[in-house]
Amino acid sequence: MSQLEILKEAVAKALPDLDLVLGWRQGINILRTAPFIIRSAKDLDNLVWNRLCVNNLSSQLMHLRDKRVGILVKGCDSRSVVQLLQEKLISRESVKVFGLPCTGVVDLKKLSRSVDLDRVEAAVVTERTLELSADQGSLSLPLPEVLADKCLVCKYPNPVIHDALIGEPVEPWAPAELPAQAAFAAMPLAERFAYWREQMDRCIRCYACRNSCPMCFCKDVCLGDSRDPHWQSQETSVREKWMFQLIHAMHLAGRCTGCGECERACPVGIPLLTMKRELNAITQDLFGYEAGVDPAATPPLMTFAVVEEKIKESEW
Repeated sequence: MSQLEILKEAVAKALPDLDLVLGWRQGINILRTAPFIIRSAKDLDNLVWNRLCVNNLSSQLMHLRDKRVGILVKGCDSRSVVQLLQEKLISRESVKVFGLPCTGVVDLKKLSRSVDLDRVEAAVVTERTLELSADQGSLSLPLPEVLADKCLVCKYPNPVIHDALIGEPVEPWAPAELPAQAAFAAMPLAERFAYWREQMDRCIRCYACRNSCPMCFCKDVCLGDSRDPHWQSQETSVREKWMFQLIHAMHLAGRCTGCGECERACPVGIPLLTMKRELNAITQDLFGYEAGVDPAATPPLMTFAVVEEKIKESEW
């Protein structure tokens, strides 16, 4: 029995006790999948699970707090579920987690550099390659070249929380720092500022990054939309764009699970996860905390200590 068949069987067994299950279905072409709501056994015919299931479905849990929800999660997705539970934004009793060990998902932006996505007629993923067939011919690409960057350095390919684990645990790709992240960290502050000014100049303030983030729960009262108080104007200046992105990033300090949905959703390709990773590194250094890893842990910004061990206020 295949992993997908085992998954369908597990979901079918749990459905009578749930209002719905969040999963993935085939998208508009062979290379795309889309979030999918399963309400009955017949919906399971459309359920898919493969390396193209990129969406972090936990971004919908905040909108379904009055439902009994089942959710399919990869390793990085499961960290978002844990973080939501830690912050008491969802209830553990109302969520059933189907964990799926993951060996990486395909980054369609990377793939589009090699092939016209809409002309691909068949796609087969092997252990180390992605085999494509199109009207132009066949193409074989090494997986490391087309996997999302987050997958290449992922330490948690197996869900850190689950009620049912579908499939055998997998080994992570050898963890290493991304070259782009290391290059950014080595930049002098003036160069970093110039880098982000250039990036923010391309921002169109569509708020796709905010809307796709599973941890950005104040969407209805966001500073980008609020008119009382009126935090931001509708100017298209770099200053206004930079203000939004900085506050968005700071609201995720110690909370970002590195799922990369913000960066994937950005229509102009701003490397937003670079900024979030830097804040995550600072949080881990100061507080020894990694978001969404330990269900029993308390996020550091939800606690208070008169004196923090690694923050030497008396020296300021």
